[in-house]
Amino acid sequence: MRPFTYERATDARAAVAAASRPGATFISGGTNLLDLMKLEIEHPSHLVDISRLPLGDIEELPDGGLRIGAQAANSEVSADARVRTSYPVLSEALVAGASGQLRNMASVGGNLLQRTRCPYFYDTTAGCNKRDPGSGCAAIGGFNRTHAILGASDACIATHPSDMAVAMTALEARIELLGADGTARDVAIGDFYLLPGDTPHIETVLRPGEMITGVVLPPPPPGGQLYRKVRDRASYEFALVSVAAVVLVDGETVADARVAFGGVAHKPWRSVAAESALRDRPATMATYRSAAEAATRDAVGRGGNDFKIELARRTLCRTLDQAARAARATRAG
Repeated sequence: MRPFTYERATDARAAVAAASRPGATFISGGTNLLDLMKLEIEHPSHLVDISRLPLGDIEELPDGGLRIGAQAANSEVSADARVRTSYPVLSEALVAGASGQLRNMASVGGNLLQRTRCPYFYDTTAGCNKRDPGSGCAAIGGFNRTHAILGASDACIATHPSDMAVAMTALEARIELLGADGTARDVAIGDFYLLPGDTPHIETVLRPGEMITGVVLPPPPPGGQLYRKVRDRASYEFALVSVAAVVLVDGETVADARVAFGGVAHKPWRSVAAESALRDRPATMATYRSAAEAATRDAVGRGGNDFKIELARRTLCRTLDQAARAARATRAG
């Protein structure tokens, strides 16, 4: 690990001011950043510790939504009674996301800002446009079993690792930001992450020195919610494919639906095509299969990950079926 300087921020405005200097970056739980620093993939010259800032509250909003502070621990959010009752898809995603030890340390803001990465990102002897722009993508033509099937480019086929962000995408969350000049803004989570294109090293719309201060969840959507994660092992592991679904059933018809995938793209993948194929259609497996076909129509395998296309379809079908059952049960209750 290379030498660096460190300071503990005393308030949010001081934090963004400190982080605006060249080579500076924020550190909170550090569950991703410290690993990358030890491997000399990330080498900030100055760390601004924001873990003690008073940004950890989970607050009810007047419109029925919920605001989650950026410093709230993943374990606190997943266990919160309001989250478990009104946003179960988020609680399920957080529990599926990591071990208990990591959830205790990881913050909401840090979870959202995990680097999109693959094994070649860690291998400094291999070409990786994300780590070293212009060096190529070793995963294309290499070992790519876990890689993207949607929204990828010839510059990068890595997948976004966050489970929480997938659930928040289905919930249409908004991310609150504080800029280096003290200006606040909020961004829809669907607009926060960027696809790789020719610049895979630029992953979000964050401006230099800008900090996440919180996440706002709109009032809970009606219907059933479910998060399903398929992975190689049941313990801590990134998703091969995951699905966050919110399904509203009216009688035997899907009145509305939201679908987001994880493990398939450079960002949490909201499938508008699947949602369109579900609305006003019978809540049957045939409809779910049609939605799955629509969701993966543009999917591209790279050899080792070809199986993920069919896996994504089957995972979506099963998730939609269970979410619809939950919706009916809620309605009947």
